Amino acid sequence: MAATVVRYLRSVGSPTSAGPVEALPRPELRAVGEDERVPVGPAEFRSVLGNFASGVTVITAPGATPEEGPAGFACQSFASLSLAPPLVTFMVARTSTTWPRIARAGVFCVNILGAEQGELCRAFAVSGADKFAGVSHTPSPVTGSPQLTAVPAWIDCRIHAVHTGGDHLIVVGRVEALGAPTEAAPLLYHRGHFGRFSPS
Repeated sequence: MAATVVRYLRSVGSPTSAGPVEALPRPELRAVGEDERVPVGPAEFRSVLGNFASGVTVITAPGATPEEGPAGFACQSFASLSLAPPLVTFMVARTSTTWPRIARAGVFCVNILGAEQGELCRAFAVSGADKFAGVSHTPSPVTGSPQLTAVPAWIDCRIHAVHTGGDHLIVVGRVEALGAPTEAAPLLYHRGHFGRFSPS
């Protein structure tokens, strides 16, 4: 299914071409065969992997049409991927209702959250609410994706490729612009709680 998205991107020209990306259909979320035993249970997996501390971001995208408002969700599975070309990646659940809207837009902005923005993260972690209500933002310089006010850093991207990874999608973005307007400490997430970074 990811090949469909890649073929579309190639058909419209360079990886930085503007335009929507076809959202993948929701599949049956099965990564092992019917006769296979899952090697670890979900609870154990979450418990052990929760020991890995990460930063927190909000991924945003403009509405694909004038009638459609902006989309966004809280995301901790974000990472830099490549310097040449400049690529970043994030992971999103294949059951996400926000991802199809980002895919239609074909672009996104990574908003890296600061230590004081835990409540902002919680607002974008809920489902079904107007996540942008009362949230100050401006259009990012290249794609027009919402750039949240007062974030320590932002990265403006076009969707470069989408790959499947079990019950998640691996989204690769080509960086078009970026900035770090403040020197605020980062918001960290560890074992279900927000925290701060303290230099040793």
